[in-house]
Amino acid sequence: MYKFGLKLWSINKNYIDTAKKLYDENIYDYIELYAIPSSFDEYAHLWKSLNIPYIIHAPHFMHGINFSSKEKLQNNIKLAYEALKYADYLNADKIIFHPGIKGDYKETAQQIKMINDKRILVENKPYYVAVETESLSLNDVCVGYSPEQIKYIMQESGAGLCLDIGHGICAANSLHIDYVSFLKEFISLNPAMFHISDGDINDTQDKHYNIGKGTFDFNIIFSLIPENAIISVETAKSSKDNLDDFIEDMKLLHTFVHQNN
Repeated sequence: MYKFGLKLWSINKNYIDTAKKLYDENIYDYIELYAIPSSFDEYAHLWKSLNIPYIIHAPHFMHGINFSSKEKLQNNIKLAYEALKYADYLNADKIIFHPGIKGDYKETAQQIKMINDKRILVENKPYYVAVETESLSLNDVCVGYSPEQIKYIMQESGAGLCLDIGHGICAANSLHIDYVSFLKEFISLNPAMFHISDGDINDTQDKHYNIGKGTFDFNIIFSLIPENAIISVETAKSSKDNLDDFIEDMKLLHTFVHQNN
């Protein structure tokens, strides 16, 4: 049996009541909580009150962490320990970090090693960034797009792997290689958990579509993901008042799971 998780941000108190209701109804098994910097004092106790299992997703480049940059070391460590504080408080046994952008994967490995926490998982990335900002262009390359880079980071830092299926498909497309064999290389690294969403099967940019809104082949995807895997559903939420999109995502995902068992 797979364990499915609901992805939320730490500031999403608007979803708290619905999240508790859906958990009590066995719609999902845990919350993956993205820890927004400086949100702990205001929001952490609200999530604690739900008495739900948690996995923590640390801030990524858009919120200040870039492990692949030596110049950002001190800020990276500061923000990383805020995420670890969330994990301690919510009894999370996994903390997911992105490896960085426009930098050196060997630097990423060294910085994660410095944090020295057995709960850390590194997440694979697309080849190209997904968002254009003042400091990023769509031609900038992510760190951790390949099984080789991720394997190095894991071996040098002691981190585990969170395999994002959509990111893997996008990276394979950028590299012009078969996405199934590419994902199998990542799976050979024994991921501790997975991220899943829909997207365009030939695209190089991850879209995080709701399940069924893109062209991913979930029969193939679930033939690759091992039994009993932990899978966070990273899909869009169109309403700030409910989680109806997520409920529909879960219905479709269970349909694909049953087709492959």
